Amino acid sequence: MPLIRSLRDILVKADEKLSHFDVQKPIESIPPRDRYDEIAAFVRSMDQPDDAARNYLEIHIPRVARTLTLVPPPKSSGRILEMGTYMHMAPPLQCVLGYKEVRGTYFGPLGKVDEKTVTVGGREVFRCFVDLFNAEKDPYPYEDGHFETVLACEIFEHMINDPMHMLFEMHRVMEDGGTLILTTPNVASFLAVARVLEQSGNPQLYSKFPYPHGEASETEIPHVREYTPNELREAVESAGFEVSNLFTEVIPGYGTDMWVKDFLERNGYSTALRGEQMYCIATKRSGRKTVRYPHFLYEGC
Repeated sequence: MPLIRSLRDILVKADEKLSHFDVQKPIESIPPRDRYDEIAAFVRSMDQPDDAARNYLEIHIPRVARTLTLVPPPKSSGRILEMGTYMHMAPPLQCVLGYKEVRGTYFGPLGKVDEKTVTVGGREVFRCFVDLFNAEKDPYPYEDGHFETVLACEIFEHMINDPMHMLFEMHRVMEDGGTLILTTPNVASFLAVARVLEQSGNPQLYSKFPYPHGEASETEIPHVREYTPNELREAVESAGFEVSNLFTEVIPGYGTDMWVKDFLERNGYSTALRGEQMYCIATKRSGRKTVRYPHFLYEGC
């Protein structure tokens, strides 16, 4: 009995010491693809202005539909915000997932609001407002806690000066307990490793500039900085979110995952979180510690 009591006392003291540390718990798990086929079918049914737009949509439907499978059902206000909308995700948020109010944003002069519509077979099925502003500089034109869910999909890598501004503003306009869905390329992916080892290209998933004489050259910002999974988690948590899941998936077509996976394993490197596409699901929790300028992201802080 004295020995048991001694062991118990040691364990209790060890637990008390550990409670003072922010222990990183493994959080990666692959969520199910609930309603994927239904969502993909609706997105595919939306009318497009021309063949180029249709081809672009077809390429991105797997990512768009997969992202939308992660969106929780509306529980409170039914208000949801999509940052940097291309009007691919916004319509199914209402028409399939049941959100009552869908709002979009896009880069442009602060205060301007566009009204967008989407048709299926020539019949209007969706209408929403898109607010224009600079996502990493301007105050967002919404009240505190206005939205229960916010999507920031394939936009974080385009930030030029202050990506944390976007995270903090999204946190501000989200209700406590609300959900953030953030997707972005993974610069530590199988493909990135392959490109470095082969010297076959830039490790970023996409590193090209827009054509300088194109119509969108002044508003389309290229991938400025892609992130590793640990960097993405640190950035999101620095803004006061609690990350509930951060996982990656391989993008079909690159054909690098098998041989790179084998190479990493043979040389003692982790193969976890190596897919080209990162998905982060986080929750706003009031009172969490924040870091406005994380050292890994800003120089001179």
